[in-house]
Amino acid sequence: MYNKHLETFIQVADLGSFSKAADVLYISSTAVIKQINLLEQELGLQLFDRTHRGISLTKAGRSVYGDAKYIIQYSKDSITRAHNAMQGEEKIVRIGSSLMTPAQFILELWPKIKEACPGMKFQMVPFENTPENAREILKNLGTNIDIVAGWFDEGFLDYRGCAALKLEDEPISCALSINHRLAFREKLKITDLYGENVMLIKRGWNSHTDAIRDELWTEHPQIHIIDVPFFNVDVFNQCESSNDVLIGFGKWQNVHPLLRIVPIDWNYTIPFGILHSKSPSPYVSEFLDAVSKLYSL
Repeated sequence: MYNKHLETFIQVADLGSFSKAADVLYISSTAVIKQINLLEQELGLQLFDRTHRGISLTKAGRSVYGDAKYIIQYSKDSITRAHNAMQGEEKIVRIGSSLMTPAQFILELWPKIKEACPGMKFQMVPFENTPENAREILKNLGTNIDIVAGWFDEGFLDYRGCAALKLEDEPISCALSINHRLAFREKLKITDLYGENVMLIKRGWNSHTDAIRDELWTEHPQIHIIDVPFFNVDVFNQCESSNDVLIGFGKWQNVHPLLRIVPIDWNYTIPFGILHSKSPSPYVSEFLDAVSKLYSL
């Protein structure tokens, strides 16, 4: 379904070394180099710059790397779907899971969902939270992944081409390093952030975070806003190491062991729920109906 040498390519890119990739793959360095050479020949691209100091991805290599994991997962999922088709249709809800898309609440509800929807099964589908993956997954919900938990507004749904079951309006909070002077406050005031660097998702991601940006920009110039292009683990690590403040959500509480989520004394909230296809399958619709009834109980 896909070129197996892509998996070798990912290992080399992640480890930055042919020999380290060879150790992980239990093959020789010569075999790794041969596979990469064959992949480059087949694609007609140079994927790595090779110098006496080591190797690094070329611009083309970084582009391929961004899509390779999704291609591999997509191919594996297609085989799973084919096997399921041979065995007759099953009620399997495929739940996308990444560090930034909390699915724990679904797992906690699952015993009750099973009671409400006998015969239904679920499958966790892990994915790396990158802009490329987010775009492809949300646009194609119902293909390899049926649902993803997350935050949204109408503009986000229209842009991504999906729909959502709203479960709550979640208060927007702050993520802080456990070493930050404000980390163990019960609640913050906006004035507590004076003199701080505040990391805020870029304009256009969500109207609710844009409203915060507008207020901070016009009413609180003592706060220095730092644009964040996308929520991922690198942003969390940056927040922890820089001792800056990251505007985020309570459901991130257990995402990073060195960060604490602290509420702010303001009225800003953001819709949270389950993102799904605009035309979900009957059993996904059954699942969504069950979650809707059970979530607030």
